[in-house]
Amino acid sequence: MTREESIIELGSWLRTPPGLYLLAWEQDRLDHAVTDAFGFHALQLGLPELEGLRANRMPHRWVASDSLHVPEALPLQPQQDVQITTLAVQEPIHLHCEFDALPFPDASIDLVVLPHSLELARDPHLTLREVERVLVPEGRVVITGFNPASLWGLRQRAGRARRGMGLARQAAAHGLFLPRAGDFLGYWRLRDWLRLLGLEVENGHFGCWRPPFSHQRWLDRFAWMDPVGERWWPVLGAVYTVMAVKRVRGMRLVGLIKQAKRQAVPVAVPARRVVVQPSPAGPVAEREAALSERD
Repeated sequence: MTREESIIELGSWLRTPPGLYLLAWEQDRLDHAVTDAFGFHALQLGLPELEGLRANRMPHRWVASDSLHVPEALPLQPQQDVQITTLAVQEPIHLHCEFDALPFPDASIDLVVLPHSLELARDPHLTLREVERVLVPEGRVVITGFNPASLWGLRQRAGRARRGMGLARQAAAHGLFLPRAGDFLGYWRLRDWLRLLGLEVENGHFGCWRPPFSHQRWLDRFAWMDPVGERWWPVLGAVYTVMAVKRVRGMRLVGLIKQAKRQAVPVAVPARRVVVQPSPAGPVAEREAALSERD
């Protein structure tokens, strides 16, 4: 399967009931992750169906894609937090480029959002290294991905095993639950990659604990698993988000300091008054003492 077909398949899967359920959770987490990121330039790589930068207030926000396929608009996910202001992106895709060769100079982007981009990338290591290159010091990167250690990941591996043994001829008939393309990256594995590149992980979140059902009715019946799973088995969520910050060791962030030359200003100092006490021996003794010193 080519990358073009994998991207189209992922966009089609997002229109299914589990895809919309996943999209709603990711949209809410990205709104909270990017709302406090400040700067001038923000970039989203891949998955234009998800408005990952709508809650960000940077003046320049771009969505890049490595495919020429124009996705169809998905239902706009409602805003869950009333304290977050969202701004719609004017165009779904602003530029087409390869994610492992971004057309930006070094240290020029303040925020990069990767919604499932590493899973579909041609070289995820090189893509992540390229993101680290274009980030400014103290710049942020937000990554979303499927969690292999979840019920959804277990069903995906079971479906691939059945297809490998020839027990499932079609993906829709007892086959795969998630899109076929892509190599899912574990949460702790991704943290190790970020640490090697000097990106310090600030926080991570898991979500979507409902079983991998394809029908909306069954997903609604197991809605109680979301609050329970968030408390008792948080690391078993079907999807995760990771936020990391680019740290530059030995760097000092200082502003422009203008040092004015100080000129010495003369200050009048009052003279000290000296009072001479007369000698108790009288003027005759003082004259003799003066003559003896001269001799």
